[in-house]
Amino acid sequence: MKLSDLPIVEEVFESGANDRVFDSLLLIGPVLIVGIAIVGRSLLTTGIAIAYVLFFVAYVVYRGISN
Repeated sequence: MKLSDLPIVEEVFESGANDRVFDSLLLIGPVLIVGIAIVGRSLLTTGIAIAYVLFFVAYVVYRGISN
């Protein structure tokens, strides 16, 4: 069984923008939020969240410029 065979993941990949990186970022976001809620806010989780947001924004800008 592949990750893309899961019901929610499969729907996102099929209805998405045919961009695996963007789809993966959309799926990782809620998991990241739940993980931070469970673990609690710390310097590490704040750094992970900031890195995620910066990568997401940079990727969207990159895709916008390249198209």
